[in-house]
Amino acid sequence: MTTMTTGSDTLTRDALAVLQPGFVGTSAPDWLLRRIGEGLASVGLFGRNIVEAPQVAALTAQLRAERDDLLVAIDEEGGDVTRIEVRTGSSFPGNLALGAVDDVELTRAVARELGRRLAECGVNLNWAPSADVNSNPDNPIIGVRAFGAETDLVARHTAAYIEGLQSAGVAACTKHFPGHGDTNVDSHHAMPRIDVDLDTLHSRELVPFRAAIAAGSKSVMSAHILLPALDPARPATLSPRILTGLLREELGYDGLIVSDAVEMQAIAGTVGIERGSVLAIAAGADALCVGGGLADEDTVLRLRDALVKAVRDGDLAEERLADAAARVRALAAWTQRARGDMTAPGAAEQEGTAPGTGGDIGLVAARRAARVTASPSWRPLKAAPYVATFTPVMNIAVSSETPWSIGGELAALLPGTEGGTFGTDSAAADVLAAAGERRIVAVVRDEHRHPWMAAALDALLAARPDTVVVEMGVPRATPRGALHIATHGAARVCGRAAAEAIAGV
Repeated sequence: MTTMTTGSDTLTRDALAVLQPGFVGTSAPDWLLRRIGEGLASVGLFGRNIVEAPQVAALTAQLRAERDDLLVAIDEEGGDVTRIEVRTGSSFPGNLALGAVDDVELTRAVARELGRRLAECGVNLNWAPSADVNSNPDNPIIGVRAFGAETDLVARHTAAYIEGLQSAGVAACTKHFPGHGDTNVDSHHAMPRIDVDLDTLHSRELVPFRAAIAAGSKSVMSAHILLPALDPARPATLSPRILTGLLREELGYDGLIVSDAVEMQAIAGTVGIERGSVLAIAAGADALCVGGGLADEDTVLRLRDALVKAVRDGDLAEERLADAAARVRALAAWTQRARGDMTAPGAAEQEGTAPGTGGDIGLVAARRAARVTASPSWRPLKAAPYVATFTPVMNIAVSSETPWSIGGELAALLPGTEGGTFGTDSAAADVLAAAGERRIVAVVRDEHRHPWMAAALDALLAARPDTVVVEMGVPRATPRGALHIATHGAARVCGRAAAEAIAGV
């Protein structure tokens, strides 16, 4: 394609500086290295870029050979949303599990250890934590990614997570401002709308973000959601009233504002990614996340040129673009200083862990989060069971590559364990036929949101009352089964904690 700029002038460098693009491959493509040299200041990593930690460290070193202060971002919430452990499942439980334990020192320590591992890989910006209050139990996109449905609990754990993560030298990006918890639409697919009054927004949605700002969150991510009480015309990402008026002026936030991915349909399917990017920067965003789905040089150049053209046409103030780029570079400078602090003598001794957690803090946290309800006749299993996993349509924020359920973890404790996956067209009879005489462990995810899943479980328990039920989503349904375990998430360590309870180890 032909481009309208040479990649050397200040305006073009500023336009490149505000982009946070992804790319394809486990090493850096030539086009990406070239654009970093021309002013690109951030890169986003996704599951497709990751094989193992040493490879990620080599990749980030390759990127930083072009620019030492490069922001390398990742969407590593822990729990269900993991990129570093995309093929194995996370070593850390997610937010809902931490909220269920409600020990802020544990949350701080988990986030610190997660940050330490990211920093070892050369990642210095984490698009986490979610500060959403999951007030709508039918929410299809937040769920276990939130610390809970209670405002003050979410606020205190958001602050603890930020403090832990940033103590490891990794910048937090608190999301999804001004709050994605009261939605029943996924903004990856369409535009969610929250019809609540200003008093509710201030007493519920905004409370965790105020806590995040007080905790020093280095960045905040905007949500592609429409809140008519704040702005009836534009979603938060494109709204000057919300990003500048509310976040900057009213809440006093002075850090980096990052948009959620501009290729999500709430933006791409309405105003388009080019116009959406211009409107987001004009509204007060400083950086544009792009590349979860669009991950090529053409996308970077399209957005770069759209921003440059908008300035030249008078649709975007040059000072606003320059300010946005300056904020990106300021965060990059902080990460450099933090990286130096982490390598200073004595830094390792200051890391610490939560009291009484021992070494594997992720597993310890998952064990503490598990809620076990047992019938009087329950005895731990000694023979290998059959694991029936009821699989709903997945939350798009969760990689399809990431395994879940407990079959592998249970097989390690009870060799010979087998299992199968069952979807919307499956019935209890299918599970019974597959299991034969073996005890059944039924694994569900957000049973309360899926009538087909609840019906299949009803029929299964009627036929086999000794069935074990493991809920790995939001535990809203009434506990039932000979043993019921609510793990508060589907991380690998949550599966391990459930398996230990079933096997009695």
